[in-house]
Amino acid sequence: MPGNMNNLMKQAQRMQRQMEETTKELEEKEYSASAGGGAVTVTVSGKKEVLSVKLSEEVVDPDDIEMLQDLIVAATNEALRKMEDESQAAMSKLTGGLGGLGGGFPF
Repeated sequence: MPGNMNNLMKQAQRMQRQMEETTKELEEKEYSASAGGGAVTVTVSGKKEVLSVKLSEEVVDPDDIEMLQDLIVAATNEALRKMEDESQAAMSKLTGGLGGLGGGFPF
């Protein structure tokens, strides 16, 4: 039994290192998404920070500020979704789908 516990601890430590490395890699990535047929493009980091917002000239209409605001929100949310999806997929790959290291328990 003690040998099994040592192996389990080594595996847990290895998984923790891999998760830390993967988290760091994901935080360094950039994710972009567009809205309005490319009229608005937003880029976010893996740290959930907005890095840039690019607007095409035709989308800047002083008489329709609400549309521009909606497009910025839509592009930002999509970029964040992309980041979250990739992060979840990478972590799930490491944990083998354990669903949180508690073996499926919610704690």
